[in-house]
Amino acid sequence: MKSDENWDWSSFWIETLKQLRDNTTEQEWVMWLSSLTYNSGSENSIKINVPSSFYRDQVSQRYGSVLAETLENICGKRLNIEFFVDGSQIKSKAEISSETQDAEENHPKKSARAMESTGFETKRSVSSHSQLNPDYTFESFVIGDNNSFAANAAYAISKNPGTAYNPCLFYGGVGLGKTHLIQSIGHSVRNDNSDLKIVYVTAESFTNEFLDMLGKKKMHQFKNKYRSVDVLLIDDIHFLQNKEGTQEELFHTFNALYESKKQIVFTCDRPVSELKNLTDRLRSRFERGLNVDLRPPDLETRQAILIKKMEARRVSISPEVIELICKNITSNVRDLESALLKLVAYSELVHKDVSIDIAKEQLKDHFTDTIQINISVDLIQKIVSDYFNVSTADLKSKKRTKAVTLPRQIAMYILRELTEYSTTEIGYEFGGRDHTTVMHACQRIESRMKTDSTLEPTINNLIRTVKDDIKS
Repeated sequence: MKSDENWDWSSFWIETLKQLRDNTTEQEWVMWLSSLTYNSGSENSIKINVPSSFYRDQVSQRYGSVLAETLENICGKRLNIEFFVDGSQIKSKAEISSETQDAEENHPKKSARAMESTGFETKRSVSSHSQLNPDYTFESFVIGDNNSFAANAAYAISKNPGTAYNPCLFYGGVGLGKTHLIQSIGHSVRNDNSDLKIVYVTAESFTNEFLDMLGKKKMHQFKNKYRSVDVLLIDDIHFLQNKEGTQEELFHTFNALYESKKQIVFTCDRPVSELKNLTDRLRSRFERGLNVDLRPPDLETRQAILIKKMEARRVSISPEVIELICKNITSNVRDLESALLKLVAYSELVHKDVSIDIAKEQLKDHFTDTIQINISVDLIQKIVSDYFNVSTADLKSKKRTKAVTLPRQIAMYILRELTEYSTTEIGYEFGGRDHTTVMHACQRIESRMKTDSTLEPTINNLIRTVKDDIKS
């Protein structure tokens, strides 16, 4: 048997990748494995070059087990795999066969759990782009259960624009990271290929520019600008409701880009099916590709977000205060950042560390406003369930009896009337139901109120009860 010094580690690694390529999709190979290159080998380990820390973490989580097992089958001994980023050694978490996710999570479409509570890390500097916020990159995006699927999709799009998930629509409430993700795609594409033409625009700006060019009779310039891009990123398409002329122009722009296999990405504050006064053919274009929702972050993710924000600002707030903020502000990232900024400003201006008592005093308005928003779901469910003599558990259950279905539909309807929750978020609060179920419930109640003279007074009474409870 050969001594370890004489073993051809490079050939072992090449054969490992060759076997993996035969058992993975082309997209997986291009995205994750083709960038791995041999560095060196020793008695108990093999060292591999990776393009970034992000790749290190993702390859370890997605393919660590299969890499280690395949390599062992080829060379006949178990090796620890170590990764190098930009020439600096960064070890994998351990002998990675025991540290990685199950094989079912190896596919990009099923990698949400593998991304949990981590951030994208890239060593590469973001090239300047006049339309993109330099802070909105994958590196600064914090990932949790609420957004991991969307983050994976965005990253996949950035590495294969025009081929992976085209078109794509990200939707969700205010401050959940839609703009951050869509601009991260632009930065990443620009880093990988500076020759590609990328345009980011809000739907409002797109509309204003369209009207301006139409008035100046320069529509040929407008068409040439938007139909010659490689990546078109349009934010907040809900603004297009009732804008018939703009919708018509976007429809033709969409077709031109789609047929040329150019990447198109949109964001919206709700599912496209909820948009009103939108032409059917444009609606069908929005829904043609991948539609992904973003939900409010859980406690762990909110804490990770604030820690990331503190690192970026190079400030320090005690873990107890961070926990206080995250337990009281659950709505969105913008509210979290606003609360943190206020405490940081207080600390810097009065030269004091932020204690729990100071945080409570300085953020009492943030907490009061947020609590009212947050308890509205529980409050409405409780008031409706008490009125109809059913339990809140029944409202969230799969029961379909008349005694439960009507109160459930009324509670959903009132939530839509009194809060800013999307149908997706409401469905989540009622046992994880689909947004279409909520839409149907609201439509059903609206229809019944026209024929049942007792229903509207009942709902108005429940709404008054909710408002009175909030005021008290």
